[in-house]
Amino acid sequence: MLKFFKIVAILEGVSYLALFANMLFIKPNNMELYKTLLFPIGMGHGVLFIAYLILATMLKFELDWSWKKFGIIAIASVLPFGTFYVEKKYL
Repeated sequence: MLKFFKIVAILEGVSYLALFANMLFIKPNNMELYKTLLFPIGMGHGVLFIAYLILATMLKFELDWSWKKFGIIAIASVLPFGTFYVEKKYL
């Protein structure tokens, strides 16, 4: 389960960066492409974000993580590059 969580963490981080890239680089230049990409990237990121938090909660109890470690892992999901940091340092 930990290996699956690592994969979801990396995918969630990549989808978060793709969502930012869509907003920062594509939107000012090509509004039609932005609108086309917004829904699939946003939906994918939302599903991965929820999966990340559910798996983190399950692993907290399965591996007996402290509340501090769990809090850091959960907060990292809302920070850019946070899941990459957590994957390297805590997992």
